[in-house]
Amino acid sequence: MESVETFRKNRNEALEHIQSITDMRPEYMLILGTGLGQLADEMDIKTEIPYNEIPHFPVSTVESHAGKLLFGNLGGKDVVAMQGRFHFYEGYTMQQIVFPIRVLKANGANTLFVSNASGGMNPNFKRGDIMLINDHINLLGDNPLIGPNDDELGLRFPDMSEPYTERLIDIAHTVALEENIFMHQGVYAAMSGPMLETKSEYRFLRLIGADVIGMSTIPEVIAAVHMGMEVLGISVITDECFPDSLQPVVMEDILEAAGMAEPKMTKVMIGVLEKL
Repeated sequence: MESVETFRKNRNEALEHIQSITDMRPEYMLILGTGLGQLADEMDIKTEIPYNEIPHFPVSTVESHAGKLLFGNLGGKDVVAMQGRFHFYEGYTMQQIVFPIRVLKANGANTLFVSNASGGMNPNFKRGDIMLINDHINLLGDNPLIGPNDDELGLRFPDMSEPYTERLIDIAHTVALEENIFMHQGVYAAMSGPMLETKSEYRFLRLIGADVIGMSTIPEVIAAVHMGMEVLGISVITDECFPDSLQPVVMEDILEAAGMAEPKMTKVMIGVLEKL
């Protein structure tokens, strides 16, 4: 477990490197999940920084994650996008997973837009749908706040009664209506992966109130809430996880479904940025 002093030194070194390349200090940060890197195509990109060039940054090991920080303009706002994220199943610590959020908050980000690919367990959800996340259940078995607390970042015991900002949820709902996009709302659960869940696990997850299941997002959201950031989360439903009719899933199918749903998610995220 690294000390507060080590974290601050590493964060400041990463920040210095980023600020030596770009003078942009975007207020809005986006994390682009599995198969969802195409939102970057809509950006007016000013600067790209590969993760492997930033001191102390982890590197994406998942093939569908590009592994770059993108600084530019989207929806009329200055934004920084993580094109590729880090997962617990890759062997990273929770502190490594959220390190980029800590660094970019120090660079000026106050609002986090987070996306992910997920399995739909709610029987009303279909492959290719999108869901606004209004709450989550952490089943990863760990979280990024375990260990010494840096009081400069946030409170030792942050309140999680509203991890996803109600104001942003309302704006996203309005955008979806205006754009004639059908969008669910619901609860995102995360398990460590990398294997997909069993039939009994899906039944358990439904029983405890989860609508979709994934392997990411929650660590980043916890870190963002800890630092007082506003958060908007959208899940793209890439497979249907109904225990009584469960079919084996391959990565190609997940990426295909992400591609189907991505234009809807992109429109909503851009629409929210435009209204802020």
